[in-house]
Amino acid sequence: MGKNIVQKILAGHLVSGNLAPGDEIGIRIDQTLTQDATGTMAYLQFESMNVAKVKTELSVSYIDHNTIQIGFENADDHCYLQSVAQKYGVVLSRAGNGICHQVHLERFGKPGKTLIGSDSHTPTCGALGMIAIGAGGLDVAQAMAGEPFYLVCPSVIRINLHGRLNPWVSAKDVILKVLEIFTTKGNVGTIFEYGGNGIASLSVPERATITNMGAECGVTTSVFPSDELTRLFLRSQQREQDYTELKADDDAVYARTVDIDLSQLEPLTARPHSPDNIGTVRGMKGIPVNQVCLGSCTNSSYKDLVTVAKILKGHTVHPDISFILAPGSRQVLDNLSRDGYLADLIASGARLMENACGFCIGNSQSPKSGAVSLRTSNRNFLGRSGTMDADVYLVSPETAAAAVITGCFTDPRDLKMEYPQVQMPLDPVIDDSMIIRPDNLQSDIAICRGPNIGAPPSNSPLPDVISGQVTIKVGDKITTDHIIPAGARMKYRSNIPRYSEFVFENVDSSFAKRALALKEKGMHNIIVAGLSYGQGSSREHAAICPMYLGVRAVIAKSLERIHAANLINFGILPLSFLKDSDYDAIDQGDDLEIPALKTAIMEGSKLIVQNKTKGISFPVSYTLSSRQKQMILAGGALNVRSH
Repeated sequence: MGKNIVQKILAGHLVSGNLAPGDEIGIRIDQTLTQDATGTMAYLQFESMNVAKVKTELSVSYIDHNTIQIGFENADDHCYLQSVAQKYGVVLSRAGNGICHQVHLERFGKPGKTLIGSDSHTPTCGALGMIAIGAGGLDVAQAMAGEPFYLVCPSVIRINLHGRLNPWVSAKDVILKVLEIFTTKGNVGTIFEYGGNGIASLSVPERATITNMGAECGVTTSVFPSDELTRLFLRSQQREQDYTELKADDDAVYARTVDIDLSQLEPLTARPHSPDNIGTVRGMKGIPVNQVCLGSCTNSSYKDLVTVAKILKGHTVHPDISFILAPGSRQVLDNLSRDGYLADLIASGARLMENACGFCIGNSQSPKSGAVSLRTSNRNFLGRSGTMDADVYLVSPETAAAAVITGCFTDPRDLKMEYPQVQMPLDPVIDDSMIIRPDNLQSDIAICRGPNIGAPPSNSPLPDVISGQVTIKVGDKITTDHIIPAGARMKYRSNIPRYSEFVFENVDSSFAKRALALKEKGMHNIIVAGLSYGQGSSREHAAICPMYLGVRAVIAKSLERIHAANLINFGILPLSFLKDSDYDAIDQGDDLEIPALKTAIMEGSKLIVQNKTKGISFPVSYTLSSRQKQMILAGGALNVRSH
């Protein structure tokens, strides 16, 4: 029996376990990446491990998220990240050099290698034939310390792309179609592997759009073959020596196969407030638009921005629209400038932003009240833009450009112009001067620590009885943005007591005070949730901050992969309802008790939750490997290391 791409890479990196879907495996990690919003805590955790230098082939620290310097906190964290990189042998990509996923694709990604990053869109590099996985910061810190990365061995779904895209239909429409098919729920423990004759017409940046936004489906990662187009891309980056051909065997076996005819696709959009709420652009025709944001790690490549520049040449942005442009990297910006396209974009009325995450994470360019904002980014969760009552639609660069011209939702096929053809440059400007490489380790360097930076918080061992209150009950699709807000609040990322004040801020602003009061009384806090709890960002603060507030268990209909792993890493017990009626029977404020925990977890026996308020009880399930049981019992991964 032949092997698929996923099996080939995992087999070459397997440290523990068997490659049987559903079993826990440990794999060797070749590369890691962090970004400043999650990386500060990751490096604080790495420091606590007392390792002299990173043990990966490559670790890169990116400053790309909180680059807005309001207050001292972000600048202090950036100083901390630079000093840590110099001390421990980490490559630093400075603020202004670009978004981590775009830069890593250009300068560091290698076919056949493994990469984990403290950002959920790390799968972007699957476009190069990597197994690239988003993870919590603690998992990344442990990988930098030379430890394996543990995950459930995934089942592999083959997505065959056939034919070619028609003019005005792009890679963004491909991944929106995938989201329409798979939705954001029910895909935990799977990997998308792309194949079919249609991939030969998709450049590496187009493939990156697809692998990037596959994260919204909740899959472990997505991967394309490494082929001639991969080689040409790496050659253009002066990295052809990094090329390795990688493809599935002809008789490879998959858990499921899905076929998509590219020629049948049309311009699509993700409507508010979920990436899987898919509709056609033509069906939105005429809706007035107030803001268009072009960029983010999903659609900020040279090809994306040149396409828009050619569409907009000779046009001026509609007077009702604010048009925001954020290139994905300094390299993209340099080449737009060299080739004259930056001037065309600025002449159209584009407002040039920094090469950073910016509007995508809601720390700049929040739209006006009640606005309609079209964005080429990957998430449109309620309030993520920074404006709670805004309607954010996710669209392709072509659809974004059409709205810039017309002032309303417009199918780009209705523009009276020829579709622009864009070729990737074979000799792009490459300037790595904003990348600091640790050629000589400076082990005696003083780490820069501002007053906002604290030590990673610790948890206590698991009690034998969890006895507390349902401090909050939430519904389906609660994202990590719901749990702990992004945007301006993230400047407190290295100050857990302060950041914890904002847990569930946009769901129930009184949660943090209520939880802390119960903790001070010696009671435990319990979160009850619906389907897909913890989807979205890999932000481990969505586990750390609740842990700090005294949360000991989450009981949900289902949990997403990264968040469930983060809960375990910090000693919070993730439990699942066996029946929806048990979820329905619980109310916020109910007193719950889960007895005989330690023995049950060690023996793998069932757990019964007693609702003291209602006088009823119900069983819950849990899935913990022997390694995870040790972490839960100890109160988290750092506690295990310390012993």
